Amino acid sequence: MIKRRTFLLVMDSVGVGALPDAGAYGDEGSFTLRSVAQTGRLHLPHLCALGLSRIPGMQGVLPDDGAQPRGAYGRMAERSRGKDTATGHWELAGLVSDTAFPTYPDGFPPALIQAFSEAVGRPVLCNRPYSGTEVIRDYGREQMACEGLIVYTSADSVFQIAAHTDVVPLGELYRCCMVAREMLKPPHGVGRVIARPFSGTYPDFVRTPDRRDFALPPPSDTVNDLLSRAGRDVIGVGKIGDIFAQRGLTRSLPVHGNADCCAATLQMAGEDFDGLCFVNLVDFDMLYGHRNDAEGYAAALNAFDDFLGGLLPMMRQDDLLIVTADHGCDPATPSTDHSREYVPLLVYGQKINAVPLGTRTTFADVAATVAAWHGVPYTLAGTSFLQEVCHDA
Repeated sequence: MIKRRTFLLVMDSVGVGALPDAGAYGDEGSFTLRSVAQTGRLHLPHLCALGLSRIPGMQGVLPDDGAQPRGAYGRMAERSRGKDTATGHWELAGLVSDTAFPTYPDGFPPALIQAFSEAVGRPVLCNRPYSGTEVIRDYGREQMACEGLIVYTSADSVFQIAAHTDVVPLGELYRCCMVAREMLKPPHGVGRVIARPFSGTYPDFVRTPDRRDFALPPPSDTVNDLLSRAGRDVIGVGKIGDIFAQRGLTRSLPVHGNADCCAATLQMAGEDFDGLCFVNLVDFDMLYGHRNDAEGYAAALNAFDDFLGGLLPMMRQDDLLIVTADHGCDPATPSTDHSREYVPLLVYGQKINAVPLGTRTTFADVAATVAAWHGVPYTLAGTSFLQEVCHDA
């Protein structure tokens, strides 16, 4: 049996234009990559060479030198309801969510917060939608004084818990998150409970890199499960282990930030494995999209493009590279939350033809294609595009 490797790189929040139903989510007109390109600071020769500037809706957004792309290219619409990280990644892995995760624009029910406070033995502050950097500035001193927990949410389905590491050590914060995760079941089954430790002194509190996500496990199989059951490797890099609650993974590299995720990916490109290396690149979303920092976003994309320049020569004859995203997070809109957008689809390999893939109707086409590449029977959502792109499928 031929050993094959797939590298699935998710540029977290790099959307390429509003979906037709974006207005229902308050996101009409969002176009993350166009907003970043308007800074005039983007330089993406490798992504454009793979076909990024050619995908539907991108004409005029990025320069196009007219050369034949090196990869297959298109865009994908999200079929699931929602616009959050877990929903997007689950759909990329073949699981379409018909029901959106619950959100809490007015905060969580008081009875739920009271029960959580009693369960962990600590007072709870805030309980409102809030910016993560502003909430520690506004509540940090009080949290340190009472040794409690700052609980806040956003437009996404998240129950975020912030605490200063001097008064709530990391292990204790993680324990409190696990208590919350156990409590937050339907109808309050939020997508993620997130530990948000911070340090420093007022007014210069800073979030530490020790964030940890406690995701609701996928309710049914994903392509990760299909591959691992078939004896293939499934390696999660960055937040992937958290997003899938470790389900279906045979190995996890829970590194933080784009630079470390890219380094881990290069490490895996130098290793022999047979299966999927699934990578989340969180900084685009966490550091730049949510903070409406278009220039920082551009710099991060440029750095990722440089990384691709090193990865592409490492691709072997039976390797498949897929570059995509999970939703948008337009840094030029008043909102600081995710946006309901198309995502790019770039496919590269020595056996891949440089053909247009148009607009796919679901992210799950990625999962179907990965399963087909590895010869694993596929029963989930989506349609493989392998026959369209591969001259040796």
